[in-house]
Amino acid sequence: MTALSPELRLWDPPVTHRIGVAMGMHANPYAGELLRSIRAAAAQAGCEVTPADTGDTVSEEAAVVRSLRADLVDGVLLVPSPGDEAVINGLVRMGVPTVLLDRLAARNDVDQVGTENVHAMASLVRHLTSRRHRKIGLISGDEGLDISRERVRGYRLGLEQAGLRWNRELVECGLSTSGGAARATAKLLDGWPSPTALVVADESMLVGVQYEAHRRGIHIGSELAVVGYGDMDWARRVSPAVTTLVQPVAELGRRAVQLLLSRMSDPDRPPESVLLTPKLLHGASCGC
Repeated sequence: MTALSPELRLWDPPVTHRIGVAMGMHANPYAGELLRSIRAAAAQAGCEVTPADTGDTVSEEAAVVRSLRADLVDGVLLVPSPGDEAVINGLVRMGVPTVLLDRLAARNDVDQVGTENVHAMASLVRHLTSRRHRKIGLISGDEGLDISRERVRGYRLGLEQAGLRWNRELVECGLSTSGGAARATAKLLDGWPSPTALVVADESMLVGVQYEAHRRGIHIGSELAVVGYGDMDWARRVSPAVTTLVQPVAELGRRAVQLLLSRMSDPDRPPESVLLTPKLLHGASCGC
């Protein structure tokens, strides 16, 4: 008779919960890192993860969440798509354990995990004013997202803290896309007053800003200061490296899983919002 080693696993450990993860896999530059951190935290808790791509649209998001529910997941981690909150409303109404991740909503009836936006954006503006910039433009994100509105508020707060007036002519919406950001940058640079510095509200738009500046022969750092919100590998490799606020992506995924498991174990506890602090990653794009 063959003896089996006591260290040999005869079967996988039982799965305690099945977690559905719904997000725009290609719309978010760090979706891969976020999903990896979710998988790692879930595996540590003995949970299985089922990812699904929402395409970052409300219609596809609704179809994806219905599919996850039909697949009998125990809870949902959702990076909300821009637009209405019908999917979130449905999950809350049905009592499905849900955590909104990364893109927070202005509501208090659902668990959420994201990064702080208002004071973080204000700090970027103050960094530019410390370099004596007074005409500071903003490339804002998709207006259908609460985080975009929060970052606009942060920009305005930073101006106020520096004793500068809000000027609507220095703000353009980049639609949270690289193409939208390129068009917004062109409008600002062709307008009056023309900014000497730009704050870019998310990482997906920094490419467009870089493109438009390069197309015009403008040297970022020396002729136009640029700072942004987000963490992209390329931003550290270009010259000059981009000054950005880096989101703690791995921690976002880990805390989201923890919060969802807590909701599953105690469905009646009050909803909780967790805000993590981004870290300033200094480059030379701000002219320093």
